[in-house]
Amino acid sequence: MSKQSILGRVTQLARANINALLDQAEDPQKMLDQLIRDYTDNIAEAQEAVATTIGNLRMLEADHEEDVEAAAEWGGKALAASRKADELRAAGTVADADRFDNLAKVALGRQLRSEKEAKTAEPTIAAQTEVVDKLKSGLDSMKNKLTELTAKRDELVARAKTAQAQNTMMDAVKNIDVMDPTSDIARFEDKVRREEARALGKQELAASSLDAQFEALDDLGTSSEIEARLAALKSRGAA
Repeated sequence: MSKQSILGRVTQLARANINALLDQAEDPQKMLDQLIRDYTDNIAEAQEAVATTIGNLRMLEADHEEDVEAAAEWGGKALAASRKADELRAAGTVADADRFDNLAKVALGRQLRSEKEAKTAEPTIAAQTEVVDKLKSGLDSMKNKLTELTAKRDELVARAKTAQAQNTMMDAVKNIDVMDPTSDIARFEDKVRREEARALGKQELAASSLDAQFEALDDLGTSSEIEARLAALKSRGAA
């Protein structure tokens, strides 16, 4: 995987509009759970790619450091050989002096090659360092998105459960006569009043029957009185 493709994938994932995805979800909880799993996998994949890129950068930096150290070391060897040649030439040992000068030239050649390699690697190291910084920033953004996604998931699940409970309650309320909750009591009260009226009617009927009996008894007494007085009258006439 190239540096550019890694960076493009990380930045694309980091810019993902989670809210837009959620708006299209038929079942937010299931989609959020799947998004969290996919996003976690993407982060793990991106982390692996970024780790590889960082490892390659560290290798370049190590090689560059070796080239810098090698250039310094060959420079020191060239200086030592040159000084030795000067000493030998001053002592009149020209052949040996020439040999040490040649060694100094070889060392200087190695120094130049190491410096060139170090200089050539510097732009690559700088570019790789910039890429690594962007990759790290992209990963941080992805992790923030994952935190946002997890929080959104918890919020929506809680809201869904609340809505479900409210719907269940409203379905139960539909079965209650919300227009007249006392209708059953009113019907029972009417029934009681009718029973009370029947009882009053029976009482009145019973009272009427009793009065009639007493009236009949009074009529009987009056009739007996009349018969007694009639008998008295007759007895007086006979005398």
